Amino acid sequence: MNILHIITSMDPKGGGTSESIRTLIPTLQRRGINNEVVCLDSPSADYVHKEAFKVHALGEWKGAWAYNIELPKWLNVNLYRYDYVFVHGLWQYQSFITIRTILNYRRSNGLEYPKVYIMPHGMLDPYFQKASGRRLKAIRNWLYWKVIESKTVNEADGIVFTCEKELHLARLPFRPYQPKREINIGFGIIEPPAYTTAMSEAFASKCPDLNNRPYILFLSRINEKKGVDLFINAYAKLIQDPKNNQAELPVLVIAGPGIDTPYGQYIQDLVYSNEGMKNRVFFPGMINGDAKWGALYGCDTFILPSHQENFGIAVVEALACAKPVLISNQINICEEIERSGSGFVADNTTDGTYQLLETWHRLTESKRASMAMTARTTFNDLFYIERCIDRLMEKVMDGASLNLNKDAVSIATSL
Repeated sequence: MNILHIITSMDPKGGGTSESIRTLIPTLQRRGINNEVVCLDSPSADYVHKEAFKVHALGEWKGAWAYNIELPKWLNVNLYRYDYVFVHGLWQYQSFITIRTILNYRRSNGLEYPKVYIMPHGMLDPYFQKASGRRLKAIRNWLYWKVIESKTVNEADGIVFTCEKELHLARLPFRPYQPKREINIGFGIIEPPAYTTAMSEAFASKCPDLNNRPYILFLSRINEKKGVDLFINAYAKLIQDPKNNQAELPVLVIAGPGIDTPYGQYIQDLVYSNEGMKNRVFFPGMINGDAKWGALYGCDTFILPSHQENFGIAVVEALACAKPVLISNQINICEEIERSGSGFVADNTTDGTYQLLETWHRLTESKRASMAMTARTTFNDLFYIERCIDRLMEKVMDGASLNLNKDAVSIATSL
């Protein structure tokens, strides 16, 4: 079986969409399923050549729509090789042209394959139509939906979601919304590498001023959507509370790309303008590999008070490292976290985030140890990627696909 994944960019700095492909493919390939990726990146980009799977980089796109004339050309030549195509993301040229090209290819050749599914990765969430800073974009999206995107979504063979909440939220913002199938496969990550001292050393080299102090970890893009300002302000309130002994409070580590953006500068100003926080908040920048795992294994707890999060891969990575999580109720897996007891959930406000920090601070060591064990169990039960792949193969792929595609290959190669 051959699967093609299509995405605008595989740049790791772009966030969770490309990371989800890096998570899915190794597990699928261990089951004997071949996977390839088409992206609109420069063939010379470093990250294109570091993947353990085939990546076809067709060259950089143009404009906000990410237009690339090479994509339909490449698809028309290569579609016969694939049983399934997964389009990752919406609102850009790659989703529009992929659906159109595949449907035309199938009609022209009298074929049913390749099947094409869209994984929106939260891009149909009502947040993007309601956020106060996105009013013009919301109008643009509504018009684009009416003219183009509704056809893209409704004409695909199905829409694949990473959790039940994402599936239900996708029904709210736009009309007509009539996908042929709505499929929740869940999501997860592979088993993280076992802890080694090299991980702690790698993280320490990125954050040398930490000096082995206990810390709360934020690991994501430094972006307004992630609510970084919420836990900075909540933390300031925590250390200013006279009933708290500052020496007993953990420090904050804010790791991820975006520190050099205007919002990143705002966050730094917020920290450095507060005398009580100057030596208690650290910005190691983007970390990966051993340094990332060292940060996760070494933290007391993980925090993400995001205003919108489709899944939250870093949240699940923390659970896999047996770390309880402090998250907002706008992260789509918040119900699973709260129900399992593997973390705390509150409103995506400064007061809500303060509640998370205060609740964690008041826990006994025995309760923290118990939550750590629960966090790891929650990962095993709900967010291990093998379970997601089981559902993907059961709900999306069927045993007849291979035989059908053999017919498709013989027809296409004879044209």
